[in-house]
Amino acid sequence: MVALARVYDEVTDAGGLRVLVDRLWPRGVRRDDPRVGQWLPEVAPSNELRRWYGHRAEDFDEFARRYTQELADGDARTAFHRLAALAHAEPVTLVTATREVDLSHLTVLAGLLDARDDA
Repeated sequence: MVALARVYDEVTDAGGLRVLVDRLWPRGVRRDDPRVGQWLPEVAPSNELRRWYGHRAEDFDEFARRYTQELADGDARTAFHRLAALAHAEPVTLVTATREVDLSHLTVLAGLLDARDDA
């Protein structure tokens, strides 16, 4: 099971390794901040997809489909496999600066990672 959180949330020991999966470093967070254990920007949605989506709830299913396609190729695929290896080795909390975590790419990533573990 993968946990989800905002990067600005307080760190708890139960969350395991905190992996920032945003393309851009969050404002107001230092590079050595303990709220980020690792950063995998390549696993984040492309700028084009992120702009198209705009966190509109009615477009989430289409966003998830397109994002899953992005994760199947190139650097995103490599980064996803790295993230999957981390999640398999230890508890992981995916973190983002996004306010609406439930409508973000974290939900899609967590579903894909959980599906891998169930397979």
